[in-house]
Amino acid sequence: MRCRLAVCLGWGLWLALSSCLLAAEPSYKLSVVTDPPEAIYAVGQPAKFLVTLKQGDQPVADAEVVCRIDKDGMPPVTQKKLKLDKGTATIEGTLGEPGFLRCQVIFAGQGKQPLTAVAGAGFDPLKIPPSLPVPEDFDAFWTQQKARLAAVPMQPNLTPVKSPMDGIECFDAEIPCVPPRPVSGYFARPAGAAPKRLPAILLVHGAGVRSSSLGGAAGSAKRFNALAMDINAHGIANGKPNAFYLDLTAGELKGYPAAGREDREKCYFLGMFLRLARAMDFLTSQPEWDGKVLIVKGSSQGGGQAIAAAGLDPRVTLISAGVPAICDHTGKAVGRINGWPKLVPDKDGKPDPKVLQVARYFDGMNFAARAKAEAIFSVGFIDATCAPTSVYAAYNNLPGKKQIVNEPLMGHSGSPKLERATEAAIIQHIGTRKIPPK
Repeated sequence: MRCRLAVCLGWGLWLALSSCLLAAEPSYKLSVVTDPPEAIYAVGQPAKFLVTLKQGDQPVADAEVVCRIDKDGMPPVTQKKLKLDKGTATIEGTLGEPGFLRCQVIFAGQGKQPLTAVAGAGFDPLKIPPSLPVPEDFDAFWTQQKARLAAVPMQPNLTPVKSPMDGIECFDAEIPCVPPRPVSGYFARPAGAAPKRLPAILLVHGAGVRSSSLGGAAGSAKRFNALAMDINAHGIANGKPNAFYLDLTAGELKGYPAAGREDREKCYFLGMFLRLARAMDFLTSQPEWDGKVLIVKGSSQGGGQAIAAAGLDPRVTLISAGVPAICDHTGKAVGRINGWPKLVPDKDGKPDPKVLQVARYFDGMNFAARAKAEAIFSVGFIDATCAPTSVYAAYNNLPGKKQIVNEPLMGHSGSPKLERATEAAIIQHIGTRKIPPK
């Protein structure tokens, strides 16, 4: 009897759960895309944004959405309600100058959490000019800073660490730099490499506070048969417990991007960029370096660092900058969005004039104008952190061979296309400069 009762109860519970699942409403799906999907238009040409709302797989009839179109996060802003016909509608926008539009669509639903979808469109982005010219004393300032760095003896402290890759030697490296912090990273090299035979690769980090990556350095050394170094952005110790980095994030390095921004001699990015220069000096001083190939790779803040590295050191031959930050700090001076970290604050409704001038010496856009390296970039058309306008402002200032991977529906994210293109570019780049064996 008990067994029969248990079976009945179990069967009843299963039926109740099944009924609930069957009764649950399918979720709404909101999307907006451009026509054409490449999302590139000429200045003045109308861009079409196609809005679609479905519940499950069925178009939602007679729904209403709110559409907001702005200039890559800046005025002018237009907002209107849009009635969907059989789940779809089209809205158009245009721009009378090179730049980007961003279209945000919101569906309030029926007492549920609003749904949001975003699309971006570029208008002659390859014609986006610098917001301000390179400062006249830009080169003199950085020549002076590099002279300060050269006065600090380069006496690296290399501590062997266990390698995650067969055939690769790895070290925890600390290299003196202009005070207060040294270069701190993991250095990797193929064991037993002959002198003057290996290219060099420097890997640099996005925003935040973390250890250098041992796997990153060892993996690049193995994959490309190269000298490889992965450095953290702050010259801090590697391989510590997570609590160590969390304490720095909440304490000493809290809000670090804005530190010292009123004075070019105290700006936080001064130390960060000089550590780049010292790391490149270290790599190129290794007896195994081939004297031909120096590559710098990073994304976001690391992408901005890669651009700065190429502007600081003419020995850099290739950079990969994914959705680069630290670009076009002065964009607001001409009514454009500026890139991360929005270094220049507003004062009385306008960019703070003091910080605006300081920011020009730490702008990827200005370092790009000095770079001699080949370059590969990626850009997300709906990136609200490193806005596409700021990325193109830097990209367009590069004088040499370059390519950019456009991602129309990508925000601030990694790009698989960029990774594939970068790997192919590195292999080709090394191959064309490889020293033939004796």
